[in-house]
Amino acid sequence: MINEQIRDREVRLIGEHGEQLGIMSAKDAMKLAREAELDLVKVAPAAKPPVCKIIDYGKYRYEMARKEKEAKKKQKTIEVKEVRLSPNIDVNDLNTKVASARKFLSKGNKVKVTLRFRGREMAHMQSSKHILDDFAKELEDVAVIDKAPKVEGRSMTMFLTEKR
Repeated sequence: MINEQIRDREVRLIGEHGEQLGIMSAKDAMKLAREAELDLVKVAPAAKPPVCKIIDYGKYRYEMARKEKEAKKKQKTIEVKEVRLSPNIDVNDLNTKVASARKFLSKGNKVKVTLRFRGREMAHMQSSKHILDDFAKELEDVAVIDKAPKVEGRSMTMFLTEKR
């Protein structure tokens, strides 16, 4: 909110150079802002009383946009990569999948390990849990289990993240 949009009875005012001007009515604060040929901007509406600042609003908006853009630049997006396994997977195939998961983890991604069941394999779901346990054990030097193996419909999933 800026200038006439501020409808509060009292506001805590901060001057154009960052000095505290105290608590005063919104009209008096608006008068001081006009005298300085600047805008009265509400910077902390949740505070009691709300905090307003005498600043150039266009410059303030530009600074805020620049800070936001800078924060976005420093932000790191984490992707979730999926590795699918089947209950009757062979040792070499499992090792290949472990290697690909290791590569994903080294790049900083999370890994979702899915054990898919088809047809008669559904009857032996719990006896196939050891495959996910072996998978996690192979990667325990670089990864930690984020979410333990859990059955969801026709599949059992587990999430792994890189060790800190």
